[in-house]
Order: sequence, then structure tokens, then C-alpha cells
Amino acid sequence: MLHPHIIKTLTATAFLMMAVALQGRVIEVCPECPVSSISEAIELAQPCDTVLVKKGTYSEGNILIGKDLTLFGEGNPILDGGGNSEILTIHSQFFHIEGFTIQNIGTSYTQDRAGIRMKESQNFTIKNNRLLDAFFAIYLEKSKDGVVENNFVLGQAENEAGSGNAIHLWYCENIIVKDNHLAGHRDGIYLEFVDNSRVTGNIAENNLRYGLHFMFSNDNFYHHNTFRNNGAGVAVMYSRRIDMFQNVFEKNWGAASYGLLLKEIHDSRIEQNSFLENTVGIFTETSNRLTYVRNTFAHNGWAMKISGGCQQNVLTQNNFMSNSFDLAVQIAGMDNNYDGNFWSDYSGYDLDRDGVGDVPHRPMKLFSYIVTRTPESIVLMRSLFVDILNFSEKVSPIFTPENVVDHAPKMKQTSGIAQGAETPGPKIDPAAKPGHSLTQNALTIK
Repeated sequence: MLHPHIIKTLTATAFLMMAVALQGRVIEVCPECPVSSISEAIELAQPCDTVLVKKGTYSEGNILIGKDLTLFGEGNPILDGGGNSEILTIHSQFFHIEGFTIQNIGTSYTQDRAGIRMKESQNFTIKNNRLLDAFFAIYLEKSKDGVVENNFVLGQAENEAGSGNAIHLWYCENIIVKDNHLAGHRDGIYLEFVDNSRVTGNIAENNLRYGLHFMFSNDNFYHHNTFRNNGAGVAVMYSRRIDMFQNVFEKNWGAASYGLLLKEIHDSRIEQNSFLENTVGIFTETSNRLTYVRNTFAHNGWAMKISGGCQQNVLTQNNFMSNSFDLAVQIAGMDNNYDGNFWSDYSGYDLDRDGVGDVPHRPMKLFSYIVTRTPESIVLMRSLFVDILNFSEKVSPIFTPENVVDHAPKMKQTSGIAQGAETPGPKIDPAAKPGHSLTQNALTIK
């Protein structure tokens, strides 16, 4: 069942399109038309009109829009900022933009320039656009009840200081970010002070920092996204009631990289996600009352690292398969439950054949404890010496936390969890832009 705020957003968008169809005029813009500039068409337009921009390249600097309009591109018109200008700044109560290539915004160290900026706006849709070589691509500022859908965003960011985010939300509410493909920026999606919103079906890859980044944002839901090969995966910080369902976190490698970083997150649920080939699948710190259920951790360095201040968390029905280390708990005495998971290195037995191991499993190995404190010891990985250390600690735990134990380990994997199939997203060929080439660090879309 959809959240009431999301229903409100969709209803408002439907009313906007009905109003345009029933009342609005269409003002055509093209190089040979009587109206040859978008700015001129905006000046002539009345509320509920449609500005239809035909194929061509338009270099008009920063276009300011303060009216309730539909801005529609026919034949993929190009809005070019020339490397020194924000392109569209919109302040509107009802607005729809679709069908444009927006490019060459240009880096600024004094302004957060954007390809499309919604400022104190509501009831808007940003759909089916391409944004190339942008500083910030789509920037929502103090706005609500909007949809950002099926956009392709590709930047050429080289360092964090000189790059912005692909989709940036600041002080927003009731926003849907859906089916976008985002790469080559600082963060793929950034939310700060954003409540009651949904992030779904996006692909964020090859971004310098995070594929998705939450800060001080509550009551949000993100699901069916793929976060691949980003600098540090996904970060969710200082927020409450964040539900994370059926996402894929994969190939986020680096000395300080995680599939998912949780810092001061409370009362949230992480369910049916896949963590594949990350340095650390999940790193959690000072986070309470979280439920991790039916997730798969496979071929990671560490499946999970749990730091201090994590209480009343439940890990159950998860699959831990072929990770270098399944679990590292840095501080003893934390009140968490680890029962009912599948561990591929479990060596116990099930005499009564009820699917549950008869011997408890201790997922934290002594060598994991040693590597956490002395990283150089990783060179001993897979050695007989390490096997002896782990066995001795298993027989008589001294260094590893005594309460980190699965009392009911499963003998078979929990089924029905996604194993990393690519999330559906926009199928747009970025090479269609003349003169635009993808670097090896960017993405290839099939």
C-alpha cells in the first residue's frame, strides 16, 4: 500500500497533466519559429501552457521560470550552459519538464550550479531527461510533492571538492526518486533534511563517494536500487525509520569502503538486500533497534562490522556465504540477537533433521579480532596457523565477545533473496551525444 504522501504526489501530478491538456496553449520554440528562444516563450506563456521546444541547441544561460508550466522537448533538444552557468531555475506550484539533454553546467567553488533547480516548488515532475557534464545535475531545494523519474545523469567528476551530486535534495518532503541512472558525480543521490520520501529502481555507480547518502532524514523508504562500484557505497546517517528493502550493494571496494554504512540510525529495517563483493558489506555504529532479515552477504571482505553503541538489534534469516570474515564485533557487552542465520563455514550437525544446527555457531573468529586491531596480519590469511587460532578460540572463547553466537544456525540458505540481478533502469545510450566519450571509470549501458 502506498504511503498517503506518495498518493498525494501522484494525484497532484495527474491534476497538473489534466490541466495542461484541457486549458493550456502550446507555444512552439525552434531556431526557425517565430519564437526562437526558450526565455521568450516563458515570457509569453500563461499558467498551464506548454512550451514545446523542438530539436536544436539552445545556449541561453540561466533560464528563470516562475510560472506553472509544462516544458517539453521534442527530438531531444540540447540546453547548453557553456561551462559557466546554471541552466534552469524553477519556482513553481505545478511544473513538468521532459525530453531534454542538459549539459555543460561548469564547476563553481562559490555557487552550487545545477542543470535543473527546483526552488521552493511543489507538484512537479522531472522525467526522461539526460544531464551530462553537470556540477549538480538535479537540485531540489525546499520543495515537496515531486517526482524525479527515468533521468540519465553522467558527470566527469575527478575529485570530491570539485564535483556536486547527481540528484541533490535539501529540506524536501514527499519526493519520489525513481528509475534514474546516475554516475560520475560525488554522490549519486544525496538527501539532507528530507522526510517521507521514496528512492526506488535507481542505478548509482562509479560515483566518487556514495551511491546514496542520507543525512538527518526520517521516515524514508528505499528499495530495488543497485549501488555498484562507488567510492564508499551507501551511507545512512543521523536518521530514523529508514526502511531498506531489496537493494543490491556490489563491488564497492577500497580501504574505507562499505556496501552500506549506518551511523546513528534507529528503528529501521534492512531486508532482502544483497551485499556482493564489497570490502565491508555493512558497517554499523551507534545504531539501535535495527532488524536485519533475509539479506545475503557473499564474497565480501567482512560481511558485517558492528562498532560501539549498537543495542537491541536483530540479525535473523540472513545468508553469510564465502566471506573472508562474516562478523566483526568490536565491543563486548552489546545486546544483540544473532540467531537463525545460515553460515557457509558452519561445521556443526543436525541429528534431528529439523533444519537447525544442534551446535551453536560463533561467527566471529579470533583472526578477525586480530586483523581488526593489526591490519598487517592479513598476510597470514588462509594459513594453518590461523586455522589453529580460530579453533582454539572456538573451543574456549577468551578474546571474542561471548554473546556473539547463533544458537539456532540454519543448515540451508534462506531462499528468495535477490542475488545481484541488475535493477531495471533507463536504457539510454550516452554515446548518442556527439563528441561525448565515456572514460574507463564511467559506465557502459547495454
